[in-house]
Amino acid sequence: MKKLLSAVLVAAAFCLGGCAEKSAAVQNDRLYFFYADTCPHCHEAEAYIRQKHPGLKMEKVDVQTPQGYALFVKCAEKFNLGQRIGTPLFCMGDNYLMGWAPEYASRFDAYAQPFL
Repeated sequence: MKKLLSAVLVAAAFCLGGCAEKSAAVQNDRLYFFYADTCPHCHEAEAYIRQKHPGLKMEKVDVQTPQGYALFVKCAEKFNLGQRIGTPLFCMGDNYLMGWAPEYASRFDAYAQPFL
């Protein structure tokens, strides 16, 4: 998690030049999967999704890029998550799910249903 925070801070530094204006807004009709390559929970979540929902349309967003980080922040703002945000983060219409553990699967399934 500390490595992710460092990567996020680096991405934030890149964004200071105005990338927030260039980034798209979080749209309610899309399922966003905010991830980091170094996050083991992101890999677990993605493996579950591929197995359980192979046809699910979701927008994978790498938070380690300036544009991805800017959209990540917008999702956090939409749900009033404050500064304690991490990956994986799923933004699904009016719902979000942060983190991943096997017990999150049923909640993910319910939130993802409208996007199938």
